[in-house]
Amino acid sequence: MNITVIGSGRWGCFIAWYLNKIGHHVTVCGRPDSENFKVLAKLRTNGTVKFDKHVLFTDDMALATAECNIIVVSINSQGLRCLMQQLSEFDMSGKTVVLCMKGLEIGSGLRLSQVTAQCLGDSVPVAVWVGPGHVQQFLKGVPNCMVIDSQNEAVTDFLIKQFSSELIRFYYGRDIIGSEIGAASKNVIGIAAGILDGLSLSSLKGALMSRGTREIARLIHDLGGNELSAYGLCHLGDYEATLFSEFSHNRKYGQMYAKGEHFDKLAEGYYTAKAIIDLAKMQKTDLPICRAVYDTLYNGIPPQKAVDSLFSRQLKDEFYI
Repeated sequence: MNITVIGSGRWGCFIAWYLNKIGHHVTVCGRPDSENFKVLAKLRTNGTVKFDKHVLFTDDMALATAECNIIVVSINSQGLRCLMQQLSEFDMSGKTVVLCMKGLEIGSGLRLSQVTAQCLGDSVPVAVWVGPGHVQQFLKGVPNCMVIDSQNEAVTDFLIKQFSSELIRFYYGRDIIGSEIGAASKNVIGIAAGILDGLSLSSLKGALMSRGTREIARLIHDLGGNELSAYGLCHLGDYEATLFSEFSHNRKYGQMYAKGEHFDKLAEGYYTAKAIIDLAKMQKTDLPICRAVYDTLYNGIPPQKAVDSLFSRQLKDEFYI
């Protein structure tokens, strides 16, 4: 199978390495203006993943996508529309797009598969690859479980058979709304966990897991998805990797923010916090934890005050609708 991976960050590089390792022909496509990509193509390593001679590198998107069967995308979620508009200029017939990224589009509140469909049309199958896992652990041979989901069940079935191995056990997703919302929002909850760590309130992370999952389940339900998806691999199942791991960018970002320190790596939860609050307003869904994170990051509410506000809310049943 000929696969092109667009995006050469830490996750994109791992995906390219993994897909090549399990027997696929892989091309990594990066930006022509990226010095980091030029170094990666020259050295064939990003310092974590080392590529063998069979993986190809190019900054020519037309060339990278011409002969491939599958296009895997792993970039900043807010750059997806621009990329898909570029891809729409090429012949996409016979190709499947797999989104290995988690987020929502700011402004529209659209899921990433919806953004892709708007740009490429409904004739191009789109799937999402979500769930827990850290590059550092995978490279040590530590296995994990993940999910592939698509509105087209035949596409889901095909991709799972192509991508499965002893390192990653894939499950069949049957709720793309839940899979995408759950995967995107877990990064917001990850920032909340980091804030608790930064405030020396880590013992509250058990409550955060429970209440965070519950509010995301409400949003999934209100959007027409299956609220049980929030309790699966796309969301709750990814909490260990996002709320507790030393490798989690979102947790680290929240921790450093609470301490007044700067974090210079990508934390997708920052952008998702804004997008998900806009979406919650449209749906009239109560998301108190996501709102607290948003107020802290965008409205300048001190982290401790945001935590205190959650405890002063009106008392409710645990599983209120």
